[in-house]
Amino acid sequence: MSSFGKIALFIDGSNLYATAKALGFDIDYRRLLSEFQSRGTLLRAFYYTTVIEDQEYSSIRPLIDWLDYNGFTVVTKLTKEFVDATTGRRKVKGSMDVDLAVSAMELAQHVDQIVLFSGDGDFRSLVEALQRRGVRVTVVSTLSTQPPMVADDLRRQADVFIDLADLRPKLGRDPVERPGSRELRQPPQFLARGTIKRDDRVE
Repeated sequence: MSSFGKIALFIDGSNLYATAKALGFDIDYRRLLSEFQSRGTLLRAFYYTTVIEDQEYSSIRPLIDWLDYNGFTVVTKLTKEFVDATTGRRKVKGSMDVDLAVSAMELAQHVDQIVLFSGDGDFRSLVEALQRRGVRVTVVSTLSTQPPMVADDLRRQADVFIDLADLRPKLGRDPVERPGSRELRQPPQFLARGTIKRDDRVE
């Protein structure tokens, strides 16, 4: 994909995590920022995720904190854990789909391209609506797993589909390379100022 004007990234956090895990690697979010900064003018990078209500410590908290301090706009929502009356299984209720879609529509007039990191077929209508407003939409997910992590109708609707497996050399690191849980907090960086040059690595 060549350089293409003003870009915004919309990351469905849980979906991207599951996709990368299925492919056997972790996302290096600093490298992800750098990669898309090299493809155009990166205006915003949104990361959407849910956090379980009343949970004192969430394993995702270090990642959320790191992203928030390192150029991402993090959007979180509290979810509720409950027991399904029919199955007796614990379930989590909560979704970021609507929040992501609203933000993407609001930003549409300010960007040339939106990169959506999700394979969720529910986003097909969002992609279509963005395209009607003249925005080029790239979807990042994978066909390399069985079953594929991307819904076929979402992949077909996108202007460009990038298989996350193909981005592994640029964005990934193996889970065994994951650093310890101690995170060094750094002052925020603005995306327009180029790549982030720090040595700490995201959990």
